[in-house]
Amino acid sequence: MIISSSFQKNFLLGISSITAIATINGCMPKKTNTPNVIFIYADDLGIGDLSCYGATKVHTPEIDKLATDGIRFSNAYSPASVSTPSRYGLLTGQYPWRYNNTGIARGNAGLIIDTAQFTVADVFKVAGYKTAAIGKWHLGLGGTSGPDWNDTISHNPHDLGFDYNFIIPATVDRVPCVYVENDHVYNLDPDDSIFVDYEKKIGNMPTGRENPELLKLHPSHGHDNTIINGISRIGYMSGGKSALWVDEDIADVITEKAISFIEDNKNNPFFIYFCTQDIHVPRVPNNRFKDLSGLGARGDVILQLDWTVGQIINSLERLNILDNTIIIFTSDNGPVVDDGYADQAVELLNGHTPSGTLRGGKYSIFEAGTRVPFIVSIGKNVSVDNLTNANSFTNADYAAAKDSIQTAFFSQIDFLASIAAMLNITIPEGNATDSRNHLNALLGDTTDNAEFIIQQNANRTLSIIKDNWKYIAPGGNYRYNPYTNTELGNDTIPQLYNLIADPSELNNVADKYTNITDSLSNYLKAISSPNKQ
Repeated sequence: MIISSSFQKNFLLGISSITAIATINGCMPKKTNTPNVIFIYADDLGIGDLSCYGATKVHTPEIDKLATDGIRFSNAYSPASVSTPSRYGLLTGQYPWRYNNTGIARGNAGLIIDTAQFTVADVFKVAGYKTAAIGKWHLGLGGTSGPDWNDTISHNPHDLGFDYNFIIPATVDRVPCVYVENDHVYNLDPDDSIFVDYEKKIGNMPTGRENPELLKLHPSHGHDNTIINGISRIGYMSGGKSALWVDEDIADVITEKAISFIEDNKNNPFFIYFCTQDIHVPRVPNNRFKDLSGLGARGDVILQLDWTVGQIINSLERLNILDNTIIIFTSDNGPVVDDGYADQAVELLNGHTPSGTLRGGKYSIFEAGTRVPFIVSIGKNVSVDNLTNANSFTNADYAAAKDSIQTAFFSQIDFLASIAAMLNITIPEGNATDSRNHLNALLGDTTDNAEFIIQQNANRTLSIIKDNWKYIAPGGNYRYNPYTNTELGNDTIPQLYNLIADPSELNNVADKYTNITDSLSNYLKAISSPNKQ
């Protein structure tokens, strides 16, 4: 259950914000720690895609710097192996599979998160932070019928706790190919209205199916609808010419918006939910990175992502606030190589292994679908000693943990409760019901293991990890995606893997250890019961 109305939520936020602001301003006992927090969410980045995780064919020095100055997680998980449900789970602290509207959202979908829900951004707002959502959104906009692109867009990130937003509505391979700033399409000519349809062609803009001669990047499967910037997309669009993005410039644009927000709020505590479009298709790097990696476009946009992270770090250093900032870097799901465009990503892998030694990838219930890079870097002036509920893990412990591997299991679903604990914020009853406080794990305490990890693939098949055993529930016959060359992990029989002895999930031992299989099956059923919320 969630709280009953947006009014009730806003009332609670208002009362709590007054308390938090009074605390910060000195009317009540001061907090000793109000670090800035930047959460960088990459798209489709694998655990084998970064040199700090062992990649040798591509080098990511800026992200590596975060790892050197912080800690790398080896057992961190996104809530799902595709974008929309992962983002839903992260921001709400509730499993996406509990709700029917958390599949991969269309570009014209209505807002998926109920505006009454208490989100990660709300936690920061209650604590007196300025908040921003910048970059990829993919959680819908507008009411149940979707947004009116030509007027004020209701039901946007502002209703979920973000003071400012500059977002890509869905994915870069879906129309409309425009930015939304706060509640309006950015740079839209009011005399050139935008229309979007996912069922039939509208307007007279050419499509990849009808006019392949106009393409600079051809689809490998699907992605053959309206052509924008020489690239055919999913869905049909007309109008909005002045508002259309240029793919080569997206990283620059969203990075500039993030830096501007940092500059405007350098004297206030701030939280930025910064979601890059890299490494998602279509992969169209800026000319500065084109052909630089030797791995084709996919490698080039990894370098572009690394540059983006470097620009954020540099801006914090320039403004002398890096030492008072926590930076978290991770991905929404695992990697995919050919995901719809003929960009030679497969042919030019050159020995690079985006999934590392893990099985599966994006869309999959196997480990490579949801076990993702996760790095936490805490500024020098942030006192770990004074972070709420972290008294058993001290500054000295964090200093010893830096530039090391955090082996504790951690799920992004637990980010909300952990941050709420850090800021001493009470979550309203009925909200973030699946999120648990594992703040010490975020800080590097290897003993603060999540009791269990639940994963979801693109088909909503569920798995659970507990005590290094992974159980995958029976999930149908659709085992393989031939377009993306991905094992989905679905099967008609139970699967059980020991992640210590068999980290690549090659040997299903469900029949051999029936007691463990049955126990985890029952455990998962109990958690996923409609009444268990």
